[in-house]
Amino acid sequence: MIDKAKIINDIQNATTTQELENIKVAILGKNGILTSALKDLSKLSPEEKKTTGAALNNIKEEILTTLENKKSTLELAEINAKLLNDKIDITLNKQENHKGYIHPLTKVKEELIQIFASMGFKMASGPDIEDDFHNFTALNTPEGHPARSMQDTFFLPNGNLLRSQTSTVQIREMERVGAPVKIITMGRVYRSDWDATHTPMFHQIEGLYIDKGITMAHLKGCLIDFLKAFFETDDIPTQFRPHFFPFTEPSAEMDIRCTFANGELKIGSNGTRWLEILGCGMVHPNVLKSVGINPEVYQGFAFGTGIERIAMLKYGIPDARKFYETDTRWLSHYGFVSDDFPSIATGLSRK
Repeated sequence: MIDKAKIINDIQNATTTQELENIKVAILGKNGILTSALKDLSKLSPEEKKTTGAALNNIKEEILTTLENKKSTLELAEINAKLLNDKIDITLNKQENHKGYIHPLTKVKEELIQIFASMGFKMASGPDIEDDFHNFTALNTPEGHPARSMQDTFFLPNGNLLRSQTSTVQIREMERVGAPVKIITMGRVYRSDWDATHTPMFHQIEGLYIDKGITMAHLKGCLIDFLKAFFETDDIPTQFRPHFFPFTEPSAEMDIRCTFANGELKIGSNGTRWLEILGCGMVHPNVLKSVGINPEVYQGFAFGTGIERIAMLKYGIPDARKFYETDTRWLSHYGFVSDDFPSIATGLSRK
C-alpha cells in the first residue's frame, strides 16, 4: 500500500528543485510506485478496481498539488538566492559606441539627385536583367559591335544579359511615356572589367531630355551647371571633344581642367591637363524611331558617367575596387555622418 503521509512529508522536506524532481520521478515516473499501482488495477475485480482506483487517483491529485506548491516555493527561493549572490560590477568601463557612416556611393547618389532634381529631372528605374533589344538594338548598336562580345557583356543562358548601361531605362521610359521626357537614371551596370578604375559591377547615372527645340547648347549648359554644383566651384574650365557613341549624333566627351599634385586632384583654371569626365551627345534619330518618337518633331540630349568615377575624383579615392571590399576602416575614413543630408542651399559635401 502507498504511504501517502511519508510521500507528502518527503516533498515538504525537499530543499532543492532537483531533489523535488527526484521524488516526483520515484512516485510518478515510468517505474514509480504510484504508476505501478495504477497498472496493477487490471488484476483486480471490477468492484476492487472501482474503489482502489478512486483512492489512488485521490492520492495522485494530492501529491501533484503538493509537488506544484513546493516547486513554486523552491524556485522563488533559488531565484532570490541567485539575485543576492550575483552582483553587477558597476566599476567596469562602458563599451565603446561605434559610429555608423554613410557609404561614399550613397552620399554621391544623394548629391546627384539633389542637383538634377533642382533642374527638373525626374528619377526613372528599370530591371538589371535586360534583353538584346533594350540593351543594344534600340540604342542603335549594330550586330558585330565590340560591345556585344562576350568579353564586355555578361550574357545569360536564355539569351538575356546583365545590362551594360542604364541607357536601357531611357528606352523603356520613352516607350512608356513618349515625348517630352526629362529623366535621370541611376543604378548598377555590369561589364567584364577589373582593375584600379574598373569593376565588373559599378553604378552609372545617365540623363535624357527629349522635347521640341532642344539643341547642343542646352546640353552644354546643363552639364556645365551640373559640374559646378557637384564640385562646388565656379572655377571649372570644360571642353567638349568630338567622339562616337552609337546612340548619339553628334557625340562628345566632356573634359575638365585639372592638376594632379601629390596624389591630389585639383580642379580649376590653373590646371595643367584635361581629364575626361563623361560622355554625351544629341540622341540619334534611329533611337527615337525605335521607340516610336518622330525625330522630325522631337530632339534631345543624353549624357552619362560612372558614379564611382566622379566619387573618386571628388573625394580623392584612388582605387575603385575599395568600394566593394567591405573594409570598415576604409568606410570610417571616406564615409559620411548619417545625419548630413546634401542640399543645394546648404551644400552637398559638408561633413
